[in-house]
Amino acid sequence: MTSLRTPVEALSVGHPTYSQTFPCEPSTAELGRELVRDVLGVWHLDALADRAALIVTELIANASRHTLCPEIRLTVGRPSATRLRVGVVDREPARLPILSQVADDDESGRGLLLVDAVADRWGYDLHGSVRRPWGKEVWAELRTEGGK
Repeated sequence: MTSLRTPVEALSVGHPTYSQTFPCEPSTAELGRELVRDVLGVWHLDALADRAALIVTELIANASRHTLCPEIRLTVGRPSATRLRVGVVDREPARLPILSQVADDDESGRGLLLVDAVADRWGYDLHGSVRRPWGKEVWAELRTEGGK
């Protein structure tokens, strides 16, 4: 497994992305949070670390709960100079995320509500052809300093 604890040169131009494959299980959330914090440290975006870690935790929990995939891919990227995007890719394109309402006494079902509350925007992208997608990425974006 790659670790960002070893020296890494941060890209200051272009749109860098880091990704890593993990087992699709709830315990992966801890590894995901660590990876996100490490990447944001390299990019000097530590102020976003708590929100990004919460988002990653919820996206990994949803993938492990709602898909049968043995692996997921966590992505952390900068689609622009003013946006940070974290995402989880799985191989179950038919299981799309749904923002649903939950009752006060429900014990689960609040993950995407949390993502919706802390992210500037979120969504999903199908991967593969239109007729035969092989997977999807559920993602959330946060504005970096100066973002609008």
